[in-house]
Amino acid sequence: MALLNILVYPDDRLKIVSRPVKEFSDSLKKFVRDLEQTFRSYPGCVGIAAPQVGRPERIVLVDISHKPQHVNHGFLVLINPEITLYEGKSLGREGCLSVPDYTGKVERAKSITLKALNENGDAREYQMSGYEARAVQHEIDHLDGKLFLDRLVSKRNALRKRSESLT
Repeated sequence: MALLNILVYPDDRLKIVSRPVKEFSDSLKKFVRDLEQTFRSYPGCVGIAAPQVGRPERIVLVDISHKPQHVNHGFLVLINPEITLYEGKSLGREGCLSVPDYTGKVERAKSITLKALNENGDAREYQMSGYEARAVQHEIDHLDGKLFLDRLVSKRNALRKRSESLT
């Protein structure tokens, strides 16, 4: 396994719309393991998307299980994810490995229904709400070439340096 380099804003590769995964090979599984190792190397991280390491394919990893106060599905490998239902709205502060020094307020759906494939190509469907739904929507935005910076609710006071958001 290998640690992969995280692309950081304003790297133009973060704006590329990712292509669907069509082949579920050993090479894909190796990449998913490398992406997971990279993800796990950032304590507190809840998700990562393949475009963040320069691979524009529709692959997302999410795991909020280390935040047990939030209902969750554990570690998720989401390939070609598609949100089929959005319900409600919720405003929350987000950060990102690709925008390491800032957080910002973003509006997301409160609950979602999601279809995706796992690393073996098996179809899965999930109902998610709260923090897990927010994390998945954030990561799927990466697949569409968007960062949370593109979704700030207000340009004024919406973006903060991380040290300011902790006070």
